[in-house]
Amino acid sequence: MAYTMAPAPAGPVGSQYCVCKVELSICGQNLLDRDVTSKSDPFCVLFMEVNGKWVELDRTETAVNNLNPAFAKKFIIDYHFEEVQKLKFALFDQDKSSTQLYEHDFLGEFSCTLGTIVSSKKMTRTLLLGNGKPAGKGMITIAAQELSDNRVITLSMAGRKLDKKDLFGKSDPFLEFYKPGDDGKWMLVHRTEVIKYTLDPVWKPFTVPLVSLCDGDMEKLIKVVCYDYDSDGGHDFIGEFQTSVARLCEAQDASPLELECINPKKQKKKKNYKNSGIIIVKSCKITRDFSFLDYILGGCQLMFTVGIDFTASNGNPQEPSSLHYINPLGTNEYLSAIWAVGQIIQDYDSDKMFPALGFGAQLPPDWKVSHEFAINFNPRNPFCSGVEGIVQAYSACLPHIRFYGPTNFSPIINHVARFAAQATQQETASQYFILLIITDGVISDMDETRHAVVQASKLPMSIIIVGVGNADFAAMEFLDGDSRVLHSHTGEEAARDIVQFVPFRNFRNVPKETLAKAVLAELPQQVVQYFKHQNLPPINSEPA
Repeated sequence: MAYTMAPAPAGPVGSQYCVCKVELSICGQNLLDRDVTSKSDPFCVLFMEVNGKWVELDRTETAVNNLNPAFAKKFIIDYHFEEVQKLKFALFDQDKSSTQLYEHDFLGEFSCTLGTIVSSKKMTRTLLLGNGKPAGKGMITIAAQELSDNRVITLSMAGRKLDKKDLFGKSDPFLEFYKPGDDGKWMLVHRTEVIKYTLDPVWKPFTVPLVSLCDGDMEKLIKVVCYDYDSDGGHDFIGEFQTSVARLCEAQDASPLELECINPKKQKKKKNYKNSGIIIVKSCKITRDFSFLDYILGGCQLMFTVGIDFTASNGNPQEPSSLHYINPLGTNEYLSAIWAVGQIIQDYDSDKMFPALGFGAQLPPDWKVSHEFAINFNPRNPFCSGVEGIVQAYSACLPHIRFYGPTNFSPIINHVARFAAQATQQETASQYFILLIITDGVISDMDETRHAVVQASKLPMSIIIVGVGNADFAAMEFLDGDSRVLHSHTGEEAARDIVQFVPFRNFRNVPKETLAKAVLAELPQQVVQYFKHQNLPPINSEPA
């Protein structure tokens, strides 16, 4: 077992685009008993694969005399959806005080990806010895939890009879919200807009993360200060008060909460001073701002379909110049794209059965052109088992079809959209569909494709297009609505941007992981955007 110690201090492994942190809790069951006079004293070590080597990230405490340990120490990892993050959990029986792992007895190990863990939320698996055989009856249970307080607070505020600060008119009031900083000073969290010429302002409702406003502590004191705006920056102090989020939450739509705005200097000077006006909390709502990982941990499955271009412009697959020619290494640009995207997404689909469809070819026995055929030639069951199954079906079908044309995208987009539309009837965040189209060129049915994409933008669905070869891909860039909103030929606007286009030629001489990152970078955001727009929380979400 070639284990490597991480160089100290170990920085976070992975790209700088961390989606969030995941906490892993580890338990062992029926571990091997390596001690003669007592039971094993197990501890667990976590490794991550970095550039083909296992690097130690962390280890738990030692559970003394215990074959069924539940470790108190948690592993915390940066989670990146668009990467394959391979992890290994190895258990050892502590024999000496040495930090060197070879000094301790090996109790078994288990390897998987972080994606598999978060899509299962909790999993129990057999521990294996170095020879691949089970470590007795030893099992490991890994539970994942997102480490973030995703609550947000929405406040609707108003004022009444605030002090008049301007000589020739009324005040121009705004509010500032502060929380105590670590240094004991007040730290600005939020500033409302200015309402001009009024002593009875009504501010727009605003939303801030609860962690920002009070560090997630509902009882923590916060300070609200009211100022009269001056264009020179010398804003006049009207008054202030201290409260807590728990107190603000007493405000309901029917019964607003009223808090006195106090100016301490005026309070000291004037005997009959009451206040400098009233600040009204019209409503206060705490909700959860769900993340991609919340939906995955809640049980959402990513349903993956591949669409492959078999038009004549690809060239004869028997000849090395063809984009479908499988080289001596057993690959081509089509296969590279399938592997890059599929190996990430397959972790998020429990049965790992993926429909693989072709378009633009003539099929036996009557040699009619099809723009939506199962590459395993089984239209009732177009599913392939895992990414390997797609690759096998693709290689097997090449000799049996005739490349033809035209390049029509809309049939395959509409095919997946029908399944996505069925999923919406459940009215839960349980399924999201991803269509990977790999193509060598120009779309023939652009109007129909635009229409299909605009209709699909209302469904739990995203489309990834990988362009292979050296053709002009301007039309694909048009479908990818990063710079402007896509419209159908009838003028209807897409509900959201669901197309991500990437030309494979930009990734020919870089590590294969780079393609997956580029292709999948927008997907988590698209999943969250769709379910939020539909007001669908994760299936197993807790109330705020």
